[in-house]
Amino acid sequence: MTKNHRSPSLIDSFIPLISLLILLALAVFYFGDDSSYGPNQIALMLCAGIATLIGLKNGYRRQEIEKAIVDGVALTTGAILILLAVGSLIGTWLLAGTVPTMIYYGLQILSPNYFYVSSCIICAIVALCIGSSWTVAATIGVALMGIANGLNASPAITAGAIISGAYFGDKLSPLSDTTNLAPAIAGTELFTHIHHMLWSTVPSFVIALFTFLILGLNSEVNIEQDQISEILSSIDQQFYISGFLLLPLVITLALALKKVPAFPAIGIGAIAGAVWAVIFQQDFILAYSEHPDDVLRANITVVWRALFEGVNLHSGVAFIDKLISGGGMSSMLNTVWLIICAMVFGSIMERVGLLNRVMETLTSSSQQAGSLISTTIVTAFGTNCIAADQYIAIVMPGRMFKSKYQQLGMAPENLSRALEDGGTVTSPLIPWNTCGAYMQSVLMVNPLDYAVYCVFNWVNPLIGIACAQLGFKIKTLVVQSIKA
Repeated sequence: MTKNHRSPSLIDSFIPLISLLILLALAVFYFGDDSSYGPNQIALMLCAGIATLIGLKNGYRRQEIEKAIVDGVALTTGAILILLAVGSLIGTWLLAGTVPTMIYYGLQILSPNYFYVSSCIICAIVALCIGSSWTVAATIGVALMGIANGLNASPAITAGAIISGAYFGDKLSPLSDTTNLAPAIAGTELFTHIHHMLWSTVPSFVIALFTFLILGLNSEVNIEQDQISEILSSIDQQFYISGFLLLPLVITLALALKKVPAFPAIGIGAIAGAVWAVIFQQDFILAYSEHPDDVLRANITVVWRALFEGVNLHSGVAFIDKLISGGGMSSMLNTVWLIICAMVFGSIMERVGLLNRVMETLTSSSQQAGSLISTTIVTAFGTNCIAADQYIAIVMPGRMFKSKYQQLGMAPENLSRALEDGGTVTSPLIPWNTCGAYMQSVLMVNPLDYAVYCVFNWVNPLIGIACAQLGFKIKTLVVQSIKA
């Protein structure tokens, strides 16, 4: 902050936040589930304008604020590229029969009564192995949502189970970017951080599994075998089904396991799907091409269209058409729009000191270990809401609270665990957060609908706060005396 910049007052800091809460509430009230398809974006941009006016009042120049916006949006470039790649991946995997094959086999294996808990466990195992909740949602998650439709299971509960499992595995995986980022910011070792997280993470996951088990056993899913047979028959008529069609999935997960960055890994997975479509789904491609007599042109145009527009099935069976349609880069454009608007607001709030002012107020009241950890968790969640990005929700509170933890003689793994308990796992619960917007675009369920069923994601911060207040597993710094 230069001498021309005035520190914002607490009232300055809360005006944009209160305005945002009011506008977002009005967006949900007037537009319902459609609020994330435009109304939320307008609310974020209006509040970004309010934050800008406050910054100008406090001596910030327009050029400074514009640069902060550009720099903030630039931080999301990686996420945007991943989103576009995921859109193409879903499109080509539908065309290749990869997703239909997973649905086909899944309908025969998974029981409706144990579907939710099975989905959570499957996603947790895969995420633990590859360290990416986004990749799990875009691959295994998409197939599980299709299976849920076939079993007449609740899409909202299924999405909650997928996200709960994916974020549990992501949070404990040494391959995860957030799991590496949190200890790096706090100043502790990776495996020390993971070990310390077990005390809040494992009980949260056990509660989630028990909840999904109860939900499944008490579900009123009464699907007849004739209906399952009809779905399987329709899929079999439209696509060539074989275990070989799961190879694009194997390739993508193997690349993720080798710690290849998400964008190239998912991009290669999308290309693998396109190649597999040409090899195995010639009948499908020619049937849905506008030029079936020209085989070369049919293959090029249908695969190309799947990459940018996805698959739009017209089998004559409405349920199957809905089940096996979607994907394409264009399906992610609304999510990209939401992310950009959220980052504009968050970047301005950070640059003109409004976000920092709120955090300073929270920090000043935390003089004991338990209250400091609780404040860190709440602040990380609040940063997720304001800055709309889980990485910022880890980095900013981490930097701000680090010295306070040192002053109280607390080991850095206390901070790193609190950052993950409040920042990493809560991000998909917020519709305008990059993670919430991503999960909605992939799983096709509004975060306002699935959030209550993301049991792990909201129980975990509560258990973290409870442990802090009880003084359970709060590690102190070990000071070794040096003998003369």
